[in-house]
Order: sequence, then structure tokens, then C-alpha cells
Amino acid sequence: MIKKNNKLMLWLSSGNLIGQIIAGLLAGILLAAVSKESARDVGLLGELFVHALKAVAPILVLVLVISSIANHAQGQKTNIKPIAILYLLSTFFAAVVAVVASFHFPQVLSLTDVHQGVTPPRGIEEILRGLLLSVVVNPFDALLNANYIGILVWAIGLGLAFRHSSDTTRQVLNDMSSAVTWLVRKVIRCAPLGIFGLVASVLATNGFSALWSYATLLSVLLGCMLFMALVVNPLLVFWKIRRNPYPLVFLCLRESGVTAFFTRSSAANIPVNMAIARRLNLDEDTYSVSIPLGANISMAGASVTITVMTLAAVHTLNIAVDLPTAVVLSLVASLCACGASGVAGGSLLLIPVACNMFGIPNDIAMQVVAVGFLISVLQDSAETALNSSTDILFTAAVCQSEAMKKSVSGTAESPERQASVR
Repeated sequence: MIKKNNKLMLWLSSGNLIGQIIAGLLAGILLAAVSKESARDVGLLGELFVHALKAVAPILVLVLVISSIANHAQGQKTNIKPIAILYLLSTFFAAVVAVVASFHFPQVLSLTDVHQGVTPPRGIEEILRGLLLSVVVNPFDALLNANYIGILVWAIGLGLAFRHSSDTTRQVLNDMSSAVTWLVRKVIRCAPLGIFGLVASVLATNGFSALWSYATLLSVLLGCMLFMALVVNPLLVFWKIRRNPYPLVFLCLRESGVTAFFTRSSAANIPVNMAIARRLNLDEDTYSVSIPLGANISMAGASVTITVMTLAAVHTLNIAVDLPTAVVLSLVASLCACGASGVAGGSLLLIPVACNMFGIPNDIAMQVVAVGFLISVLQDSAETALNSSTDILFTAAVCQSEAMKKSVSGTAESPERQASVR
């Protein structure tokens, strides 16, 4: 019996997370079909998982952003500005695509206590006023009340201040970031048990029709990511290289996207992208910087996830969203996406930041995060595939564009050079 328990604990702590989530999902469905009473009882596992996410998310945002800004080398000279612009444009356009899709295919989630403490904003003026008031708060108050806008602003300010600190201090911040990331990984390892409890209790309470809502939500997410990969990103590449972008697009999706789909980590896929860049004979000084940078700020997939999930919560709560509000949401989602953690499901933990601007309480926002984990088997894999393949795609596009410009410039100057030689 003890050996069986040890094997179970070993499987939970180091087994394949995707397989575990699928197992938890199927087990929850089976239990709800067999015994609704037992399914409601295991709902405690889901509640514990949601509360653990609520506990770790604020400190995660604070520490990661501070460490990221503080450890960025000052005055670092790179020739990646056009690539960084493409990264940011793609991330913003992904949020816009997600907004449009969410308006055309509004999603409603099965949440509990959805009307407790919710005061919907009456327009863009109230949202902007709320954002400004959320900025100027005590940092401890922001952490205690999960005011993610305030946490984000304080993190940026402290990160900029710590850039002038000693190397030892910045290393301490980096170690703190690693420690919090390790803690988040441990919480996420509990996702299969949490999902088991959540699925079982939700299905026992709301019936199996709830599964359909998850399927349609997943289809909207995947549809937006496919649109970005096959329409928006190719248009941005064409803008740079002025020729058919799809051979390069399909190469990056095939050789980088497929690998990232299974690793579910943009950071882990950096060596793959580096190898592709070398094979394409790209400028090493460029891709050696742009590929790691892209793993941190090229987050079109995360932007889609944050926007779609936030608007699903908004539609569930019957909060009206006008065009200016949608634009602000796109900007907020883009900024959140650029700060997404490197762990699996990291973008889901930033959904509360976007929910804050609509006055959605943290309790409800974390339920939305938990729903995200229910569909994360495909959502997170597709998100990572889009993010990572975009890194090498835009790097290759800019390098090839610069090479073409040099080639044309050299050809145009050759008669002058010949005349000067003569």
C-alpha cells in the first residue's frame, strides 16, 4: 500500500502534466456521471486549488516584473529595434483579434457567486478613473487586495529603481524571481487534482451542458491563435520582406511551432529557434539577442488568452463594453502578456490584472483562471506554439529584409565605387 502511495506521489510530482490534466478531467467527468453527491464533496479540491492560485499570483507579478526590469542591462546596444516593434505589434494585434472574436462569439462561463461584490463600470470614463485610482495605492494594500494594476505599477517603479543597485542586489532579486517561479510550478503541479474537483463539482451542479461552454471557449481561443499565425503575422512579415511570406511562415510553424506545442515553454524552445536561425544564415549578433528577448515579450498567444478569458468573465457578469473600453483592454492585455511567467499556464495567472479594470473581484477572476486550467491542455500548447514560432519568424523576416537592403545598396553603389577606383 505504501509503495502504491509512493508511486502515486511520484507520478503527481514529476509525471507528464498534460497527461495528468487529461486524467483529472476525465476522472471528474466520470465521477459526476456516477455520483453527483460524491462529485460535490470533492469540490473542496477545486476550491483549494483556486485559493492557492489567488495566494501566489500577486507576489508572482510583483517579483517577476521587478526582477525582469532590474536585471536588464543598461545601455545595451542591439540592432533588434525592428524585431521588437514587430513583437509588440503582433502582441497588440492579437488582443484586437481576440476582442473582435469575443464580440462576435460571446462566451459565458459557469461561475459561482458571480454577482457578489461586482459593480460594473458605466463607461470608459469610470474605467479610466478606476485605473488611475488603482495606480496610486499603498503597495501592501495592493498585495492584500489583489489590486493587480497597483502591483504592476509598483513593480515597474521598483524595477527601474533597482537597476541602479549593486550586482549583488540584482542577483538577490533574480533569486527571488526563481524562488517564486519554483513555488508557482509546485502549485501548478496540483492542477490535475484541482481540475478533478472543479470539473466534478461544476458538472454535478450545472449538468453536462457546462462541457459545451468549455468546448466553444476553447474553439474561440484556438481560432484567434490560428488567425494570428496564418493571417496577421504573414501580413507583418510581408510588410518587411515584400514577397510571399508563407514559405517562411510554414517553415517556422513546422520546425519551431510543433516543438513548442509539446514542450509548452518558449524558454525551452530557444535552442530550437537558435538552430533554425543558424540554418537560415541569419545575423548572429541579431538572433542571439532577439530570440531570448522574444521568449519574454513576443506573447501574441498569451494576449489572446488574457483577452478572451477576461471578456468571457465580462459577458458572464453582463458588463457592457464599448469601443474605447475595448481599446484600453487590448493595451492592458498586451502589457500583461509581455509580463507572462515562463511556467506552463503563466498567462492565465495574469487574467486578474485585466479583470481589475472592469471591477471584477479577485474571487471571480480566479475562478476564470481555474476554467483556463481546465482547457489548458490544448490552450497552453497552442499559445506557446504561436509565441515561439513568432520569435524566429520575425527575426528571420527582419534579417532577410536588412540583407536585401544591403544587397540593393551595394549594387547601386558599385558604379560609383568603380569610378572612384579608376
